[in-house]
Amino acid sequence: MTTHEIQETTTRHPLRWRLLALLGVAQLMLILDVTVVAIALPQMETDLGLSRAAITWTVSAYTLTFGGLMLLGGRIADLIGAKRVVLTGLLVFTAASLATGLAGSAEVLIGGRIAQGVGAALLSPAALSLVVTLFAGDERNKALGVWSALGGGGAALGVLLGGLITSGPGWPWVFFINVPIGLAVIAALAVVLPATTGQNPRPRLDILGALLVTGATATLIYALIRAGDHGWLTLATGGLVLAAAIGYTAFTTWQKKARSPLMDVTMLARRPVAGGAFLILMATALMVAAFFLGTFYFQHARGYGALHTGLLFLPVAIITMLGAHLTGTLIGRLGARPLAITALLTAAAGMTVPAITLQPLAVTAGVALAAAGTGALFVVASATALGYVAPQEAGVASGIVSTFHEFGASVGAAVVSSVAAASFASDSLAGFRNGFLVAAIASAVGAVIAALLTPSRPTADH
Repeated sequence: MTTHEIQETTTRHPLRWRLLALLGVAQLMLILDVTVVAIALPQMETDLGLSRAAITWTVSAYTLTFGGLMLLGGRIADLIGAKRVVLTGLLVFTAASLATGLAGSAEVLIGGRIAQGVGAALLSPAALSLVVTLFAGDERNKALGVWSALGGGGAALGVLLGGLITSGPGWPWVFFINVPIGLAVIAALAVVLPATTGQNPRPRLDILGALLVTGATATLIYALIRAGDHGWLTLATGGLVLAAAIGYTAFTTWQKKARSPLMDVTMLARRPVAGGAFLILMATALMVAAFFLGTFYFQHARGYGALHTGLLFLPVAIITMLGAHLTGTLIGRLGARPLAITALLTAAAGMTVPAITLQPLAVTAGVALAAAGTGALFVVASATALGYVAPQEAGVASGIVSTFHEFGASVGAAVVSSVAAASFASDSLAGFRNGFLVAAIASAVGAVIAALLTPSRPTADH
């Protein structure tokens, strides 16, 4: 936090709650653009003639760019001031939303999604830093609680909005709706948002680090998507996975040498931070897998409309929030480890139901049960990663968790898309069943890993 920002905090900005509302609307747009797009994917596929790979990249390109550049976005906010970065990020996101809605080909669509991810990577960390500096004491805790609730609320609102918009004016409006809202928020923030200055001395930008981690993850996602059509045990797939591993190794090595590293990778050697990062990756991957598989199952295999599908997923999103709320009340007493294991086993049980019997009621009930587990997992992940670090390290740990959150969405979409490839190309349901089965197995294996990584002591005692 800069001296200038500390002064702003102590003087308590009179419009701080109004600013929180405006920044919250901007953040909500970023969150919505994962789940709202998931419901619209089948119609996009039909209208633009998208391949399975293009469908997957429509999700993964956004979350990959968002996650890969988020830490760099936070560093830029430190360098030139959060207000400038928030306004720039929101402008880029809004313009990219317009371009994506106008897309007439897969290339333009994916390019627009990448640009949206760039805008989101600038906006999100800078907006959060403003929330932290605008509030103090108990008010800050309340403000951060509102900020965190946007995640679950965005998922719930996204599925309903996706269904309403896609079945009404059509899928381009999933993106067009961001334009008037974005412009209105930009105009309001430009007037009322207090000016912020950069840090002194100013940090360096670790552009090489951002390119390495984003490139390595993009290579891994490409390997996973390609495996669905060309085989999992081929030389090409193995070579791509090896290239991704080399990229991650180079990133880790560079972070230890860089004068102003993008990420403090030594924090990942700490069990709580590593455990939290793993849990948030699993939670997001499983959530996106469920939305991805369920959306295409209902609309492709069952012929349901987008609105019907959105309404079926609305209880799922609400149960996600209920699982998160219940876990928040229990974690202080029970500790993170038993709740992490229970959450992943619950997700495994839920994913197993449609893997056994692929009927509409079974899919809805199974995904809802899995959603209760993933909702709980989001809370445990944050509490684990942030509850065991010093206050001055909370920002770094939070950045790591946020990055793994977006990467989890990319990996989840890529894996289930490849496993379910047969069902995208034919009327067979085997691919959908296999997709749910892989998600169930991943959840069960994740429970074992969580038992080893997650600290046992309740966060309230630490």
